[in-house]
Amino acid sequence: MKVYEGSILTVNENDDVARYLVEDSGRIVFVGNELPERYEHGEHVELGSRALCPSFVDTHEHLASFATFNAGLNVMDARTNEEICEMVRDFAGRSSAKTLIAFGASPHSVAEGRLVSREELDAACPDRPLMLVKYDGHACVVNTPLLKRVEGKVSGLRGYHPESGEMNQEAFFAVSDHITASLSIPELVGNIQHAMDYLAARGIGMVHDVSGVGFAGDLDISLETWLAKSAQGGFQIRVFPQSMDVRCATRRHLPRIGGCFACALDGCFGSADAAMREPYDAADGSGVLYYTDEQVTDFCKRANRAGLQIEMHAIGDAAFDQACRALKAALDDHPRQDARHGIIHDCLPTPEGLVICAEYGIQFPMQSSFIDWPQEPDAYLERLLGPARAARLNPLRDIWDAGVTLSFGSDAPCTDPNPVLWMQRACNHSNPAQSLTVAEALRAATYNGAWTTFDERDRGSLEPGKLADMAILSANPYELGASRLGELRVEGLILAGRPYEPQRQGVAAAIARGMLGHGTC
Repeated sequence: MKVYEGSILTVNENDDVARYLVEDSGRIVFVGNELPERYEHGEHVELGSRALCPSFVDTHEHLASFATFNAGLNVMDARTNEEICEMVRDFAGRSSAKTLIAFGASPHSVAEGRLVSREELDAACPDRPLMLVKYDGHACVVNTPLLKRVEGKVSGLRGYHPESGEMNQEAFFAVSDHITASLSIPELVGNIQHAMDYLAARGIGMVHDVSGVGFAGDLDISLETWLAKSAQGGFQIRVFPQSMDVRCATRRHLPRIGGCFACALDGCFGSADAAMREPYDAADGSGVLYYTDEQVTDFCKRANRAGLQIEMHAIGDAAFDQACRALKAALDDHPRQDARHGIIHDCLPTPEGLVICAEYGIQFPMQSSFIDWPQEPDAYLERLLGPARAARLNPLRDIWDAGVTLSFGSDAPCTDPNPVLWMQRACNHSNPAQSLTVAEALRAATYNGAWTTFDERDRGSLEPGKLADMAILSANPYELGASRLGELRVEGLILAGRPYEPQRQGVAAAIARGMLGHGTC
């Protein structure tokens, strides 16, 4: 039994701050301001100036991709293409991998104002295949050795640009499939375990993992499902298969389906292919809808009738409206009391769509890290969309006030999975009228994330009867206030009452336990 004394941020219905929390056998048995005599003998933990809050939930992450890229080369901090090439050259010199993977290139954060080219990558890495993924995770640049390996698979696809080496849209997905299929199982498992440890160090105790990026027979979905069931230390993974084949979820007994890739309705602003209702101001066309209304509605109806929770990627307003229409049609076809279907990203929701989402209980796993994003700066978005539309991006306040449940996800590897950053950006929006309060941001990063996958009975708030899944913060964010949230640090993670310990299982043991286990995924 442990007695925590200090600032206990409960994130309960009233956002109460208590003085004491008592944990026993992994569960919270008491929260309040006066410690009952029966708990006085428990081990006492003085928080001092620190604070205790529920562990954080990342409600949209590409776990396998993040794990893979986190083990590779990150070039997000480079400010010139020359610097990127130097980083690639150095990485190639010290890496023994047969295929090199780098991540984070942006034409908007380098002096040249363009993506690095195939020719430049060839000069830096001429001998081994290299994929440099764009910051938004929707495009890449390949060098000549990789192009020669994949051109037969991608040359007829939309988004194939062999001269520059840039691959986007369907061509990018095909290159990604090729790369992920080339990874060995032990390498992938080890990377995912290291990624869990990385997330735990940020105070994240649960991740909603969108899985399915090109392994034969969707092996990665099965693998991540097994790892979810065998994860040690109380770490939780909820798997969303990125597929429009309902059987991909049902045959694995998963209660949910969706994500990006096959479940993406459009592209993104970085490639100017997010689907818009009106043409772009600084690019040709209005973006791309990957599916017809009939195709999306058919998928949603089938998944909803199968009892699955559905999530789909929609960045542009046209894609957002398509998602709203399809989910509404599915719920009208087969009403369900509490389906908690979701639309991911929601960068440019429409007033009409918000009304539908509030009425039908459609929730939003959003990325507040997209606000003031160095890889996609406001100046670029204003040129691309025009000032009026750019000012409407990521309208957190409008969404919250509309009664739509909002949670935070990193979309890692696109952004760093950092809950403090999620809160800081949400409370200091580039459009101040769209900012959340500190209490609302903390709720979006904790309770709402647990609620999104029906985990709120056990997690998401610090209340008696729930699991003691808690993060220790360096200070009380309510007292710091919005302007100082950037000073906040995560100092520890406690899951089921125990300090988190790194994943230690071998590959075979982790897979075997997951295949035979009965854990939640």
